[in-house]
Amino acid sequence: MKISEILLPTDFSAAAEAAALVATAMAREAGARLHVVHVVPPATDPSLGSEQLTRLGRQLGKELAVEFALLSGRVAREITAYARDKGIDLIVMSTHGRTGVSRTLLGSVAEAVVRLAPCLVLTVPMALPKAGTLAGSTAGAAGLPVPHRCIVCASHTDDLVCETCRGRIRGDALEPKTDTERAGAP
Repeated sequence: MKISEILLPTDFSAAAEAAALVATAMAREAGARLHVVHVVPPATDPSLGSEQLTRLGRQLGKELAVEFALLSGRVAREITAYARDKGIDLIVMSTHGRTGVSRTLLGSVAEAVVRLAPCLVLTVPMALPKAGTLAGSTAGAAGLPVPHRCIVCASHTDDLVCETCRGRIRGDALEPKTDTERAGAP
């Protein structure tokens, strides 16, 4: 599967910074365009979001192909509509990890996006790496921390996905094909 368009919805929180770290690393590795979107809820002043998007754009640097959008409306619906309109292949977004009463009262944007999305959605937990940077890393040069753990198994690695998990993913993807070929199907 070729991923050429990645969407990063952000609310500029610490949790969104963890998702930004993963999304920028994935965009660099895949050579994909990164779409950064902030959704302003109805009856809210959008000027603050505009300033923060501009600041984030400066942090990301010029090495990535990046598009920014400031939208207004119901957050999950706007994110999924944008993904559909722009032909997004992957949405990378944070989860705040709310439970109990706060989740009931505030809802879960990530959960709604997963249900409504026209594409794959990768949710990044707030606790994902806040560690330092790796030498020579372009993400570190952009002022963003670089992960030191695999996003699949959480083992220590300098890559987004460790070699072991990368091999398993490739093997799992080939297994249905080889089973089909063994059965004699074209």
